[in-house]
Amino acid sequence: MDKKEYAELVKQTSPKTKEGRTILLAFVAGGLICVIGQAVSDALSALLPAFDKKDIGALTGVVMIFLGSLLTGLGVYDKIGYYAGAGSVIPITGFANSIVSPAIEYNKEGIVFGLMAKMFSIAGPVIVSGVSASALIGVVYFIIGLFK
Repeated sequence: MDKKEYAELVKQTSPKTKEGRTILLAFVAGGLICVIGQAVSDALSALLPAFDKKDIGALTGVVMIFLGSLLTGLGVYDKIGYYAGAGSVIPITGFANSIVSPAIEYNKEGIVFGLMAKMFSIAGPVIVSGVSASALIGVVYFIIGLFK
């Protein structure tokens, strides 16, 4: 079988996706998660008037991470992800899901070698990449500042 025949076979046997529907569901789900985040922020602002905008933003992040982790633990976030696709990977809740999911899956292997070891199997590279990129940008910014 040559490459052309193989490509035709793959095209025939691959499941057909409804791209318009998939994109719309991702957009709506992602938007809904953002609306929930804004509602949490507004509620915290009303409940805690002494807190400034920066503190409210931090608390909102904590609440959204908690909600993402809770929904993952209850098995709800996986169902959201099944229908919402990329819309469910909004950074805060999606990141919480990526940490909690492997931890739940490998919990049966014990606390240390299961839960703790696998908790950062997906999120670890993201954290390392983010820290590395921010350090590199900081060095570039510093070097540019020397020439001003």
